[in-house]
Amino acid sequence: MTVQGTGWKNDLLLALCATLVVLAIDAVSGFPALANYGADNDSMLRLVEVRDLLAGQGWFDLHQYRMGTAGGFVMHWSRLVDAPLALLIMAFDALGVGTAAAERAAQIIWPTALYGLTIFVLMRASRRFAGADVAMPSLILSTAALFYLVIYSPGVIDHHNVQLLLTAASLWLLMEAPSWRPAALLSGICAGLTLAVGMETAPYVATLGICAAVLFILDDKERLPARGFGLGFAGVAFLVFVTTIRPSEWGVAQCDAFSSFQFVVAALSGFGLAIASALSASTARAKLVSMLALAAVVAAVAIVFFPQCLASPYAGMDERIRTYWLADVVEAQPLWSVAIHQPKLMAARYVTPFIAMLLIGFQLRSRRLRREETLAAILLVVAFGISLWQVRGSTFSVAFAVLPLSAWIAKIRLKASAAPSWRLSTGIVMAWLVSLNATWAGVAVAAQSVVQKAPQRVNSDPDHAVTCGKPADFLDLAALPATTVLASSNLGSGILMFTGHRALAGPYHRNVGGNLAMLDAFMGTPEAARAVIQREQVGLIAICRGNTEEISLGLDAPDGLAAALLRGDVPDWLELDASTAGKPIEIYKVR
Repeated sequence: MTVQGTGWKNDLLLALCATLVVLAIDAVSGFPALANYGADNDSMLRLVEVRDLLAGQGWFDLHQYRMGTAGGFVMHWSRLVDAPLALLIMAFDALGVGTAAAERAAQIIWPTALYGLTIFVLMRASRRFAGADVAMPSLILSTAALFYLVIYSPGVIDHHNVQLLLTAASLWLLMEAPSWRPAALLSGICAGLTLAVGMETAPYVATLGICAAVLFILDDKERLPARGFGLGFAGVAFLVFVTTIRPSEWGVAQCDAFSSFQFVVAALSGFGLAIASALSASTARAKLVSMLALAAVVAAVAIVFFPQCLASPYAGMDERIRTYWLADVVEAQPLWSVAIHQPKLMAARYVTPFIAMLLIGFQLRSRRLRREETLAAILLVVAFGISLWQVRGSTFSVAFAVLPLSAWIAKIRLKASAAPSWRLSTGIVMAWLVSLNATWAGVAVAAQSVVQKAPQRVNSDPDHAVTCGKPADFLDLAALPATTVLASSNLGSGILMFTGHRALAGPYHRNVGGNLAMLDAFMGTPEAARAVIQREQVGLIAICRGNTEEISLGLDAPDGLAAALLRGDVPDWLELDASTAGKPIEIYKVR
C-alpha cells in the first residue's frame, strides 16, 4: 500500500492534538470571540435562529420575525447548520447545565470540531497531492492557516466553516477516488451539501463537477469516479430538497438559497453525469459528445426556466443599501479595495495562495502534473480568482494553498536529510516563514508603521468597523419593555441575541424594507425621521457612538437624525435615558 493510503489514524490523532492545543489557547484567552462578538452578526443571528427553532418555530419556517418591517423577512440560510447546533444545546440542556451554559458549550464544541476535521482533511489531501509523507508540514500549515482565518474560533457558528470543511473534503475525496471506490460518491455528497448550505460555494462545486466530467472524457478508468460523484451529488440534492423545503414551495425558485433552481440543476447534472458514464462508448469523442450534450441541456433548462438567477447577485440591490451596507462588508470587497484600505488583510489572505500557485507553475516547467496535483491546482486557481472579486474567496484559497506549500517544505526537508548543508537549512527556515499567513501579516503591519498613512474613510478599517459587540453593552436595552428598536444595521443581530426587542435594520440583503426605513430615519431630518418611526412603530432608538456606520450616515447627511443625535441635539419628541448617557449604547425613548 502506498504512503497516500496509510496513516489516517495518525493524521486524525495529530489533528485532534493540534485542535486541543488551539482550544486551550482560546480558553486561556477567555474565548475572545464569545466575550466580544464585534462585527460577527452572522454568528449572533445563527444562535437566534437556533433559539427560535428550539422554541417551536417550524422546521420549514425560516422567517426572522423580529427583524425588519412588520412581519419580518425570510432568511436565506439553511437548517442544515441550525440542526446540529440545536441538538448540541438540547443534549447539554438535558444534562441540567442550564440553557445559557448549553448554548455556550455548543458555541465552543461545534466550531472546534469543524476545525479539527478540516485540519484532518487538509492533511489527507496534502498526502495525496505530494505523494509522500507531509504530515508535519501540512499539520502546522493547516492549523496556522485556519487559525488565522478566525472562522473556526469558539463562538463563530455561521456557515463559512461548514462550507470550507465540505469543499475541502469534496476535493480530497475526489483525489482519493481511484484507490478507494466509495470516495467519489462521498465527494459528490460533500459537494451537494456545501451547495445546500450556501450559494457562495457554487463556483467550487461547479469546478469539482467539471473536473470529474473532464477526467471521465480523458481516461476511461474515471468512469466509476464520475458515476459515483454524479450519484452522490444528485442524490444528496434530492434529500436536502425534500427535507428542508416545504412541499408547497417546491416549485418556487430562489437564487440565493437552495430551492427548485439549484435542485433541478444538481439533479440534471449529477444524474446526467452518472448515466453518461455508464452508457457512453469508450472513445474520448463519444464521451465528449455526451458531456457537451449534458451541458447544453443544463444550460437550456437554466436559461428557459430560471433566467432571473443568471444575473449578478447584486444587480437589483438598492443603491443606498449598496453604498451604506455592501460597501462596508469586508468579505465582499475586491482585491484593489483591500489593498488600499486593509494591507494587513491583503497580505494575510493573498500572498500564500499566490506563492502556492507559483510553486505549481514551476513544477509544470519540469513535468506534467499528476491527477491529484491537477485537481488541487485547478480549485486553488478558481478560489484565488474569486478572491480577486471578493475577499471571501481567500478563505478557500488560503486553505487550498496548504497542499503545495506543505509538499514544498517536505521536499526541501528530504533534500536536507540526504545531504545536509547550511543552504538547505536556511532554505527550510525561509520556506516555513513564507508559507505562514502570520509572517505576511506581520510584514504588512511593520510596513504600515514606517509608511505615512493615506487619509482613509472612517469605515475602512475592519478592526474598528463596529463597536458595541459585547453582551454587557446591551444590558440596559434588554431591561426595557420589548418594542421595535431603530439602530444601525450592524447592531441588529446583537439586539435580537441579547434582548427581547425587534430590530428594524440588519445586515442582510433580504431585509430591504427594514434597512431602507433605517436609512430614511437616520439620514432624514428629525421631522421626516419621526414619520418613519411612527409608521414602523419604533419605541426606542439605540446609538453606538463608536459605530462607523452611524458616523458615515451622520457625515453624509449632516442635517439628519443620526448626525443630530451624535452631536447631542435631541429632538423634543425623543428622551435620552439618562442612565445610558456616556455608555457604549445610548438609548432614546420615543415620546
